[in-house]
Amino acid sequence: MAVAIRLTRVGRSKAPYYRLVVADSRFPRDGRFIEILGHYQPLHGDSQLKVNEERALHWLGVGAQPSDTARSLLRKLGIMQKWHEARASQKKAHKAAKSAPEAPETKVENAGM
Repeated sequence: MAVAIRLTRVGRSKAPYYRLVVADSRFPRDGRFIEILGHYQPLHGDSQLKVNEERALHWLGVGAQPSDTARSLLRKLGIMQKWHEARASQKKAHKAAKSAPEAPETKVENAGM
């Protein structure tokens, strides 16, 4: 199942209102979704945008692919930056653990039992 983070339109005519959702990429734009991450009102004075950062980072971490517009909105909030930093630190920790010398195994002999 290919999971995508994308926008779904829920506003009325001439007044768009979008939800940022996690959905299976095979479903229609306004169809079934897995979870709502936030909302976006582009025509509101300051283009109101609210996203649950913790859940967005979770879904990015498990492999959800954001659409171009969703990626742009997440970048605007700094969520993509945090995800890239977390991913880089995980890779660095993984490399350090991989290159660290392994401790020699000690054999424990059964002494008189």
